[in-house]
Amino acid sequence: MAKETRAKARKRRHHRVRRKVFGTAARPRLNVFRSLTNIYVQVIDDQAGHTLVSASTLESDLQESLADKLKVEQAKEIGRIVAARAMAAGIERVVFDRGGYRYHGRVKAVADGSREGGLVF
Repeated sequence: MAKETRAKARKRRHHRVRRKVFGTAARPRLNVFRSLTNIYVQVIDDQAGHTLVSASTLESDLQESLADKLKVEQAKEIGRIVAARAMAAGIERVVFDRGGYRYHGRVKAVADGSREGGLVF
């Protein structure tokens, strides 16, 4: 049997998490994806199959404010931003999807930042 790559192992864990975590219109899913350099966060209604709100470190209007921060600090700020956008869209309650990553570091920072921003999960 071939050795499993990190990406495949993460996908397997994510599928396991996704069996239980499902976003509805009343309580959408807050999804986190992290690459080596960036972090992407989406609020998704799985019933309709639509992304309701998103934020990432690649957005041009956020580049200047995030440039001098550490990756964990950037992740926390992205969490606050996505929470503010979700609150503006009328979303207060979400279900957290860690995306197959450990609830640690940048993923935890996104969760903490979005809780500070007012999201409940």
